[in-house]
Amino acid sequence: MTEASASAATSGSSTSRARMNIGEVLDRLRPDFPGVTIPKIRFLEDKGLIKPERTPAGYRKFSADDVERLRYVLRMQRDHYLPLRVIGEHLDAIDRGLEPPPIDPVVPTVPQVALAADGLPSAESFQRRDQLRISRRELLKIAEISEELLGELERFGLISARPGTGHFDSDALVVARTARELADFGLEPRHLRAFKTAADREVGLVEQVVAPQKAGRDPAARARAEETVSEIAALSVRLHATLVKIGLRSR
Repeated sequence: MTEASASAATSGSSTSRARMNIGEVLDRLRPDFPGVTIPKIRFLEDKGLIKPERTPAGYRKFSADDVERLRYVLRMQRDHYLPLRVIGEHLDAIDRGLEPPPIDPVVPTVPQVALAADGLPSAESFQRRDQLRISRRELLKIAEISEELLGELERFGLISARPGTGHFDSDALVVARTARELADFGLEPRHLRAFKTAADREVGLVEQVVAPQKAGRDPAARARAEETVSEIAALSVRLHATLVKIGLRSR
């Protein structure tokens, strides 16, 4: 798309005429949202947050307004951790000429998880050690989960407070938010035990590989062992995600 047509797509009646395919939309969004994917865009469409036009052949055609709505949704998810239901209410207000409610700052501010360009955790993300400490009450508020759900996650060993502190870290927050999103699809904490069991097995395999390096007293060898752990962990997540994707495609 030329600069002239891109400009026309954002002004007046030209907005209703200029249309993009889903690949072009992805190219526009990825500089600001590297983790966005075509399935993610389709999922947001299924949730009714965007409504691209369809050609007679069934292909999606997006307007500049559709792209801006996507930017709004992705920004609200990334920066303010708003659930899709609330974001949908905001968009409905905007559609009716109203101003969406002001977004209260989230306290404490949660660091962004380091992700590779393909949306999968990088080796560096496994090395990251933040000092985030949040109380139980803060975890419930930021993750938007109930005390009952948190209790079940603890009971099944999916979340635990830091020993001796009673505080939770950023990993606990990610697990809590993910569990809440999975609950929207009917997956309860008892269903998630399989993920914990699989993760424990992967951890055991990684530790087995690096055990000889960790056994020595050489500080350099132990440092290399930590790097090896991070690299293997990232590769195992990539393999796991890809195998799940392959399995779903074959059904």
